[in-house]
Amino acid sequence: MTTTTAPRPGTALARLLVLAAALLGVLLAGAAPASAHAALTGSDPGDGAVVATAPKEVGLTFSEQVAMSADSIRVLDPSGRRADTGEIIDLCSGAVVKYGVALRAGLPDGTYTVAWQTVSADSHPIAGAFTFSIGAPSATSVALPEQSAGGGVVGALYGIARYLSYAGFAVLVGGGAFVLLCWPRGAEVRPVQRTVVRGWLTLTGATLVMLLLRGPYTGSGKLADVFDLAGLQAVLQTKTGAALTSRLLLLGAAALFVAVLFGAYARRTDPKERKDLSFGLGLGGTVVAAGIAGTWALAEHASTGIQPGIAMPVDILHLLAVAAWLGGLTTLLVALYRTPSVERAAVERFSRVAFVSVAALVATGLYQSWRQVGSWSALTGTRYGQLLLVKIGLMAVLVGIAWISRRWTRRLAERTVPQPEEEELEQHLQDEPSEDDRQEETGSEESGTEGTDTEGSAPEDGPDPERAAQLARQRAAVATARRKKERDADPERTGLRRSVLTEAAVAVVLLAVTTVLTSTEPGRTEEEAARNGGTTAGSAAVPDRPVDIRLPFDTGGVDGKGVVRLSLDPGRTGANALHLFVERPNGKPLDVPEIKVNLTLEEKGVGPLPVAPDRIQTGHWSASGVQLPLPGEWRIQVTVRTSEIDQTTIEKNVKIG
Repeated sequence: MTTTTAPRPGTALARLLVLAAALLGVLLAGAAPASAHAALTGSDPGDGAVVATAPKEVGLTFSEQVAMSADSIRVLDPSGRRADTGEIIDLCSGAVVKYGVALRAGLPDGTYTVAWQTVSADSHPIAGAFTFSIGAPSATSVALPEQSAGGGVVGALYGIARYLSYAGFAVLVGGGAFVLLCWPRGAEVRPVQRTVVRGWLTLTGATLVMLLLRGPYTGSGKLADVFDLAGLQAVLQTKTGAALTSRLLLLGAAALFVAVLFGAYARRTDPKERKDLSFGLGLGGTVVAAGIAGTWALAEHASTGIQPGIAMPVDILHLLAVAAWLGGLTTLLVALYRTPSVERAAVERFSRVAFVSVAALVATGLYQSWRQVGSWSALTGTRYGQLLLVKIGLMAVLVGIAWISRRWTRRLAERTVPQPEEEELEQHLQDEPSEDDRQEETGSEESGTEGTDTEGSAPEDGPDPERAAQLARQRAAVATARRKKERDADPERTGLRRSVLTEAAVAVVLLAVTTVLTSTEPGRTEEEAARNGGTTAGSAAVPDRPVDIRLPFDTGGVDGKGVVRLSLDPGRTGANALHLFVERPNGKPLDVPEIKVNLTLEEKGVGPLPVAPDRIQTGHWSASGVQLPLPGEWRIQVTVRTSEIDQTTIEKNVKIG
């Protein structure tokens, strides 16, 4: 008895993974800061600032270009009424992206809320809110919606449609490539045809859904607004709307490609004609597939940030490599389970295509990782970086399983599988009764009718139709069972099917993580926003606006995790107003027993200068007249106590002009 065991990983795969990790380290280590997803980097007045007189306007500064509408910035007074004129002012200058809204004259003292919502250049909605006070802080009745931009039911449906669009693209492009490059006979196989057509239908349907949901996704968040024709018209005028419309037009060309592939190409029998048609389909299909991939590159992360001229073609190549690998894998899985006569040569050809695709994915993925993350701290300290690590881990698992599948392919024995027509003929011959059997049956019939009056009765000239149909069904069932038995009797083919199925399962999860990555703020932008008032340590140069920084803390006790938002206004030498907002990780206020601040200018030997802020309300502490006598790089230390025994000190350096 011969036993077949799964092949064990060798050193080649390990060396490949080590090399990929080394390249990733080299690229990430030398990265410079840049942005690729809009974020609010500053405001005037600042968050929590207290100004003596009402400003003429409120200004917001972003890390990259955004699409502003008449209602993108709203300023609400303490009673919740609009305090702005609704007039958006373009304050952009050079590389500075800044927009503002004019305020009404004669505003009374109190706390004002600024709520803003816009769409970044990479198509993702962003929103936020902050407060400032005129004269002195006051109570406010403004209740902002807890739902974030792009969230809720509409956001979930849009995310599902985005996932299905990636999956449909992979199956459509990868399935077509599998037939042309690996298994031309697959163009005649009905399960393969259905798989590719379903990929086209999925991508087309998902694109239509995204186009209809785009308005409420970036605006109101209400599902009923899907039927707002004015909103749809506005969407069509945006970059994302144009990309989705272009994708639908290209899908029309893709439908023609699929029709020719499974029509004229499948019927060609002359080798020369089939080769010429294959070349035309390959060239045209590549152009259409690259065009569809380009609709993502032109509207999302690749079109913004650093090196967009390089990033967009790299993104297109990355998507095509994903489709060739994962879409081809899906088609191969269907072929292995639904058509056991798939040749070993076809599997070997796909193995080579998959290897080239993985190489392209590694190269383009490294570049995209460097571009979107940029540093080791962003790789481990931001949500985008953490998701990227998950994706890299899944890729490593997928490559390992693919390597096992490749070993199964090498062990796959070439077996001659009868064609369906030959099998039916053989089964028919086996089930056809012999001449002796016919005579015996005839004799039995005659003996059984002796002594009966057959006059006037007509002999039956043929078999019973119902009985014939029953026999045909039985023969088909026997033939199917025999083919399944022959298929399962090949342990190499069984092992290959199982490893490919495992690959496909991991690929589904990998595609989901990739979809989430496309809607997540890149690590570069998050760190840049932190440098301008965010969460990373280091110096922050803020000569033109108040100091606004975020300091995460963890005291280790109950309710020991949170963030301190510190505002120092005007952020220059002399007297400053200090505001501290203590928040839970979900952004809600956190009441702590005590909070203290120390200011130190080490280069001049000044400090530490203690500051004891007063509690204003839950999570809000304030101190006025905080003196900064000299300019320079000041170290701000904040001590947070969350219980009688749990406390921690966090710090950050800021430049004071």
